[in-house]
Formats: sequence, C-alpha cells, structure tokens
Amino acid sequence: MHDLSHAFSLALQLAASGDPGLWQIVGLSLQVTLSAVAISTLLGLPVGALLALGRFPGRNALIVIFNAAMGLPPVVVGLVVYLLLSRSGPLGEFGILFTPKAMVIAQSILVFPIVTALSRQVIEDLWAEYSEQLRSLGSNAAKSIGTLLWDGRFSLVTVVLAGFGRAAAEVGAIIIVGGNIDGFTRTMTTAIALETSKGDLALALGLGFVLLMIVVLVNGAAWIARRAGERLAGA
Repeated sequence: MHDLSHAFSLALQLAASGDPGLWQIVGLSLQVTLSAVAISTLLGLPVGALLALGRFPGRNALIVIFNAAMGLPPVVVGLVVYLLLSRSGPLGEFGILFTPKAMVIAQSILVFPIVTALSRQVIEDLWAEYSEQLRSLGSNAAKSIGTLLWDGRFSLVTVVLAGFGRAAAEVGAIIIVGGNIDGFTRTMTTAIALETSKGDLALALGLGFVLLMIVVLVNGAAWIARRAGERLAGA
C-alpha cells in the first residue's frame, strides 16, 4: 500500500515538474501512437467499407483473416518488421530500424486490422438497416459508402479509440524495432518495462499512472465530442 501511495505521489510530481526528459517521452509516445492510428484509420476505413459492401471472391476469407489479425501477437509483428528493416532485410537500405518510423510501422500493422474489422461491422450493420431506403433513392452500395461513413461517424469514433488503446498500450513490438533508446525511441510503455526490470517499481508505477491519465483524458475528450455531436445532429 505504501508503494502504491508513493507511486501515485511520484506520478503527480512527474506530471507537475515539467521535467524535459519525461515530456520528451510523453511527446514521442503520443507522436508514434497518433501517427499509427491516423495511418490505420485512413487505410482501414476504406478497406472495411469494401469488405462490408463488396461482393467478390475471397471476401469471407478476408473477413476471417482481419478478425483473426485483431489478436496479432505484438512480439511476432515486431520480429517480422525487424527482419524487414534490418540491414540484411529487403527494406534495410532505408535505415529506419531503431527509429520512431519503425515504431509507427509496427504499431500501424497492429492497429490496421482492428480498425478494418470493426469498421466493416459498423458499415455492414448500417447497410442492412438503410439499404432499401438508399436503393429507393437510386443509390447502390458503392455510391452509399460516403453516406454510411458519415451516418456511422459516432460509432466509428469508438472504433478509432479501440485502435488508439491498442497502440497506446503496445510495448513488445516497439521495443524490438525501436530499441528503447533513451532520448530517441523511449516511450511510456518501454520506459515502464525498463524501470520494472531495474527494480524501480515506484517509478514504473508512477509512469503507469501518467500513461493511464493520458488514455483516460483522450477517451474522455472523444466521448464529450461524440455526445456533443449527437446532440447537434438530433437538434
């Protein structure tokens, strides 16, 4: 109990201190996470819509693959990206291993299936509900994608938040491809792992409280924005 109270006190001190090292870690964590979520959203929403509304050979197999990929083991993804980006790998010439770019790639691979699979379900449900009405207005499935994405925007916010949660909590893949280099590729989660391995549990818990606070604030802001949007839409 003493360790927990000390950790909470330390977390407040860290957040209020304005320590450049801490906020560098926080800034990099947000940069990597938000970049991965943005890339995954830009790619995942169109692919999810295609799987929801398209009818083509192999569609069901792709749906199963994307659903299964939601549970991709992060360390396996990290290993695959490491092999691709290493000097002997096919992408080694770009020299981005052990950089934030490699971390964004690894996180994007983890988040992309989540956004794709969940957005497919949202859009498929909306099409089942509104297909007759849209067809009566002369709109087919392909022409209705924009309408369905807009109508389901509040549910899709939840989809994006699910991807954000996965990326924000990630540690295995980004340690492998980022190297946890102090001042360059160290994020909140990798710093927690490092401090735990060093036996500094109080600092690890303190960093964990800071990370949890960030996740809660982001989700809270998104919830408030969603509720405000729903009220405006219903007005």
